[in-house]
Amino acid sequence: MTRDTISIEISDLSQFARSLRSQLPELNDKPSHVEMLSLVARAAGYRNYQHLRARNTPTPKADGRRVTRAAAHFDDAGHLLRWPGKTAIQALCLWVLWARLPARQTLSEREISQLIDTQTVFRDAAQIRRGMVEHGLVTRNLDGSAYQRVEQAPPPEARALMVQFPRREV
Repeated sequence: MTRDTISIEISDLSQFARSLRSQLPELNDKPSHVEMLSLVARAAGYRNYQHLRARNTPTPKADGRRVTRAAAHFDDAGHLLRWPGKTAIQALCLWVLWARLPARQTLSEREISQLIDTQTVFRDAAQIRRGMVEHGLVTRNLDGSAYQRVEQAPPPEARALMVQFPRREV
């Protein structure tokens, strides 16, 4: 099992020690390893050890090469010029189109196709719709008559690409 390095900053060591000491009488026995981690985390001002870990988890970085490759498929106005050949680049491009779909609104097949056509030069809404469903960006009912954007946090690469092509009202 790998061990994560988690650092904490203690601005007042005296207060930290007092807080840790005040928690010890509440325990019946000698604290276990996990209990001790939680005691230290609470003394440092966190709710528990999981809170401390969550605050110290590094944010994933965007892969600049993939973002650049995906950006090459858009024109200056943010229209998708062509369908990328690589699946990973397709997924990034779909995120930009996803961001332009209305949130929490059900769209008919015709409505979503019209929105997609305003955002693409090559006008293949069916391919874009299928790609969005396959990548979990939109849901559709079984007969394909209703579509809805799936609300979720985009990955770092998608966010970096979306910054280059801001959301526009469609």
